[in-house]
Amino acid sequence: MARHRIIIDTDPGQDDAVAILLALSSPDEIEVLGITAVAGNVPLALTARNARMICELAGRRDVKVYAGCDRPLGRELVTAEHVHGKSGLDGPDLPEPTMPLQDQHAVDFIIDTLRAEPPGTVTLCPLGPLTNIAMAFEKAPDIMTRVREVVLMGGAYFEVGNITPAAEFNIYVDPQAARIVFKSGAPLVVMPLDVTHKALVTAPRNEAFRALGTPVGIAVAQMTEFFERYDKEKYGSAGAPLHDPCVTAYLLRPDLFTGRQINVEIETGSELTMGMTVADWWRVTDRPANALFMGGIDAPDFFALLTERLARL
Repeated sequence: MARHRIIIDTDPGQDDAVAILLALSSPDEIEVLGITAVAGNVPLALTARNARMICELAGRRDVKVYAGCDRPLGRELVTAEHVHGKSGLDGPDLPEPTMPLQDQHAVDFIIDTLRAEPPGTVTLCPLGPLTNIAMAFEKAPDIMTRVREVVLMGGAYFEVGNITPAAEFNIYVDPQAARIVFKSGAPLVVMPLDVTHKALVTAPRNEAFRALGTPVGIAVAQMTEFFERYDKEKYGSAGAPLHDPCVTAYLLRPDLFTGRQINVEIETGSELTMGMTVADWWRVTDRPANALFMGGIDAPDFFALLTERLARL
């Protein structure tokens, strides 16, 4: 399999952090061209900080981090400190990053990279709101046909919403941006809540992270321990869902996931259902498919892969 060359677009977030660590621990399969930060789980200053902290935790100060959009396209920013803590990475006690933030804006980095690389060789991996990606597509429409694919975490169909009754957080924060991306024509692979809520960090799985005995393993265990308190209380689940690492795991092991090519539309007209991913899972309309929407995951093998890779850092 050819090595994936990716841009990670992210709003860390404990689960974003684990997704980044999984990518950085897999250099044979994944080349991280850069990390772009966007406002989402916490404001931009913190997401840009957190992305650099994770790179330093992984011993990868060579990875370039770019700050992007600090607000959604047409709405006020909604954040999720109630889930991730005030820093976005509450749990472990990580040192402040010393590696520099790049001067170039994230949107311009995305555009320049897609124009410089051969068409169909760069995959975009958004782990948060789609503001940076949509802005790049709007500013430089020519890059949409150059993207290999967009593999993103967002949306839901049966699980529906986790921030409103109808909407998943990443899509809700910037539904206008999501609409642009879903209508772009770029190949889309979507990891919705229906998949990620099956990737639960149970106590034995978290102990496997801690048992690695490394700074990375211990930090991941501490992140998920903090993260899980919210989901256990809200859903009565056995642990925290690792949403964003599903994106990275798909690049490494697509066989872990099952889904369908379907049509997905983004609701932007109604405040009641704003940000809903209207997923035609049963294909009851004649709207053409625009996304590979996942529905299932092999959770034991997913966690075996994650633990094995984190042990490399």
